[in-house]
Amino acid sequence: MAALEFAIVSPVLATLLLAMFQFGIGMQQYMNVSNAATQGALALALARGGTTPYTTTTAAVKSAAPNLTASSITTTVTIGGSACTTDATCTTKLTSGATASVTVSYPCSLSVMGVNYAPSGCNLVGQSAQMVQ
Repeated sequence: MAALEFAIVSPVLATLLLAMFQFGIGMQQYMNVSNAATQGALALALARGGTTPYTTTTAAVKSAAPNLTASSITTTVTIGGSACTTDATCTTKLTSGATASVTVSYPCSLSVMGVNYAPSGCNLVGQSAQMVQ
């Protein structure tokens, strides 16, 4: 009788246990994404006067998230509301008092035991802003 009860209950418990692990991994990745955005915004805000603000910012983002796959991290850099994608454009926009904003996104997986609970995709997003010094 106990073996039958165990056979009935164990798949449900295993699914719950795996779901908790997957949720924990997702939370850890989200914390990495949020921290990476904060570190990137800080690096950008302090990059005024330098020659490589965009490169420095993206490097700070990737180094702040060592547990994430670097090639899957998407970084968006804006200064004063307009995007900059190169060192030259960022350098011209970095003026004292402007708002330096960094948005980091990373794909996540919500599949447990072969069932994908986000079939249209899942994306973790972190954003931070700092005033340029």
